[in-house]
Amino acid sequence: MKNKILLVAVVGFTVAAALGVVSRHLTPLPATALLALRWMSIAALVLYALYKRTLTTWILVAMIGGAVLGYDWPRAALGLRLLSMIFLRLIRCIIAPLLLGTLVSGIAGHSNLKKVGRMGLKAIIFFEVVTTPALFIGLGAINFSKAGLGVHLPPAAGEALQVQRLTASETILHIFPENLAKSIADGQILQVVVFSILFGIALAMVREERRRPLVSLAESLTETMFKFTNLVMYMAPLGVGAAIAYTVASTGMGILFNLAKLLLTLYAALFVFIAGVLLPVALLAGVPLKRFIAAVAEPVSIAFGTASSEAALPRAMEAMEAIGVPRSVVAFVMPTGYSFNLTGSTLYLSLAAIFVAQAAGVHLSLGQQLLLMLTLMLTSKGVAGVSRAAIVILLGTAGSFGLPTEPIFILLGIDQLMDMGRTSVNVLGNCLATIVISRWEGDFGKEQPSPVVMNAVSG
Repeated sequence: MKNKILLVAVVGFTVAAALGVVSRHLTPLPATALLALRWMSIAALVLYALYKRTLTTWILVAMIGGAVLGYDWPRAALGLRLLSMIFLRLIRCIIAPLLLGTLVSGIAGHSNLKKVGRMGLKAIIFFEVVTTPALFIGLGAINFSKAGLGVHLPPAAGEALQVQRLTASETILHIFPENLAKSIADGQILQVVVFSILFGIALAMVREERRRPLVSLAESLTETMFKFTNLVMYMAPLGVGAAIAYTVASTGMGILFNLAKLLLTLYAALFVFIAGVLLPVALLAGVPLKRFIAAVAEPVSIAFGTASSEAALPRAMEAMEAIGVPRSVVAFVMPTGYSFNLTGSTLYLSLAAIFVAQAAGVHLSLGQQLLLMLTLMLTSKGVAGVSRAAIVILLGTAGSFGLPTEPIFILLGIDQLMDMGRTSVNVLGNCLATIVISRWEGDFGKEQPSPVVMNAVSG
């Protein structure tokens, strides 16, 4: 019964969407009938979600419903941005206390500093092994499609962004916090991670009777934030649907040929990266693919809908613990990966940088392109997992290579659509890294997940 409802809904929605495009551009078919057919299809999907009763299903239905709403009533959809921003704000207020609690309890709770150092080395090796192919896949894809050739730049740049260019020493200095409260307020995830790691190491060196109260406090904070996440996740379908509706309404359907070509190039490159890099890594590491896909479906859906890695972080951490990764590994690898293992954003940066050069008519030799890739590999570290952070990094890197900024500004029109894909791959890659490191450590599946986490994931 469920499969029949889903099949009818999908077929009906596809036919309705196709007929809607035809009716608007080619033949004057009854718009009212097509509108009714589209929303009948949405109603069928809602009925399926009521039978399925899983958050992932509701998120997918909300994404489709938001896309249709943005297409049919763009003015109303533009007003829904408030809902998506509320959801993102609630998620972001979870990040810092969750990272602080999980890292401190994960490091100090075991008092095994050698293991922490060993995991750090393995994580860095894994991150570089995975992100380097992402750079070159993006480089190869844009040189193959040449999506930037033939772009006619507008006479004036539309939107201005503030770009903070840091020297190498300033970049290193920026990693370390000077004020924890300021780091939390500014959303500096890497600084919170550095503080939490150092605090956890220091706490692990304290005598057991003095260490135990703070470790218990950190564990209680972690459990509470998981509960808090579970409450906020009930708003996820509404927030994701609103974000999709706003994106469709603001972007529209008339995307320029070159931007559409770039968008297709990016998603094709991301698919090649998943199939050619992440999948072989998962198979070599012995990752249980069916369980892994089921576990990452929800956080990846949240990341795709909101275009924010931060929005998916709490659910991703819960999913990885539920699948069998010990909390100490999840607490260390996942947040660290959010600063050093943004494979989707790395791929996008290499692709977009060459697009800028092509659009500006600047020819880059192979050596210059390789130097640009090396620069992007360094400047992308520590980039926040939030919307438009990659654009800021791209502006800074392009400026250092003498490339014009005007082609970057025209990317803003479809940046949200590209951000959805690259952010989803960021989350997918970090989830995979967590399991790979856990299997490398030999403790995957050996620790029973917390009942609070299991209840949150199953709920």
